Amino acid sequence: MRLPYKLAIVSTHPIQYHAPWFRALAAQPDLRIHVFYCHQATPDEQSRAGFGVAFDWDIPLLEGYPYTFLKNVAKPAGHGRFRGFDTPEIDNIIRRREYDAVLVNGWHYKSAWQAIWACWKSGTKVLVRGDSHLHTHRGPLTRMAKWLGYRTFIPRFDACLAVGHWSREYFLHYGARQERIFLVPHMVDNRRIAAERSRWEPDRDHVRSQWGLDENTVVFAFAGKFIEKKRPLTFVRALDRAAREGAGVQGLMVGDGSLRADCEAFVAERRSPIRFTGFLNQSQIIAAYVASDLLVLPSDGDETWGLVVNEAMACGRPCIVSDHVGCGPDLVKAGVTGAIFPLDDVDGLAALMMALSRDRSHLAFMSSQAGCVIEKQSTGTAVNGVLQCLSAINSSQT
Repeated sequence: MRLPYKLAIVSTHPIQYHAPWFRALAAQPDLRIHVFYCHQATPDEQSRAGFGVAFDWDIPLLEGYPYTFLKNVAKPAGHGRFRGFDTPEIDNIIRRREYDAVLVNGWHYKSAWQAIWACWKSGTKVLVRGDSHLHTHRGPLTRMAKWLGYRTFIPRFDACLAVGHWSREYFLHYGARQERIFLVPHMVDNRRIAAERSRWEPDRDHVRSQWGLDENTVVFAFAGKFIEKKRPLTFVRALDRAAREGAGVQGLMVGDGSLRADCEAFVAERRSPIRFTGFLNQSQIIAAYVASDLLVLPSDGDETWGLVVNEAMACGRPCIVSDHVGCGPDLVKAGVTGAIFPLDDVDGLAALMMALSRDRSHLAFMSSQAGCVIEKQSTGTAVNGVLQCLSAINSSQT
């Protein structure tokens, strides 16, 4: 592999979870990266994307690595549509052959395909990272169409970067060669989160009291957009049921979105022991994890990973996830780092809440194990996956 190796990265927009990865890649002495963003979301666009409030992320997303914002000619521009990211100039950038390879994050937007086609036309190696899995509900006609379509292009990628077990299965299902699949896991900034956790832990009782949480209860947290795929009402109903069965539990719901009013109405009517924080930015959300004892992510199969699980585990909190959540096979081991329950099974989730709330020593064990597991799901692991991929595809015949 010719060094320094020049790698272009195409991504939709600045994402809080990608920035630490990009900085770590940029710090590699034998690698020169440049990130090309297709769009810069406005605070109002963040709200329309499901967060429910207008905001900007309050941690630096554009420091420590070189980047360029491409001109997005889409009308309207932004999330929610395949054509919402349309950046024709990426074609010329790639075809000038200034980069040895191009890493494309996903293929669900037009700009990704503009980059992929430019790579194929110019003979530039293309690496595609994806987190899709086969546990998302799709009708038989959709599955057939994807089978016929995806098997025409996925085998053409020089490398497929899988974020975990299920995404690896996905690439294999659609014809990727096993030796061309590399693990580049979803990760969060474990170091930053650990430092924030250390700052908040001494004030845990005070933080709890601010949100009306009793120091003696076991607190289950929900963190995310209040939208259908996240199943916030499953969380509310299960917590309410566990409390009515006499369990010493409370709920803490972090976030906002279209279903928040429904959740609040249920809680008010039933007088459920659930508190709402509203949207918390990156500098604030660690306090919510510290105030809680476990995280619950009841999402359906459209939750291709669930990075709040990474965040919670980096705070030493075990997690309960539905059996359709993408990170489950990689991060959640029953009785060790958390638990898995059948999608939409309110009774099953309530039973787990009751059982876990009665065994504080087991919670402490799972907390320690969650911290150990997430150390392997690190920025360094993701960087090594990219480096191993580049070495492999440049030392073998395509």
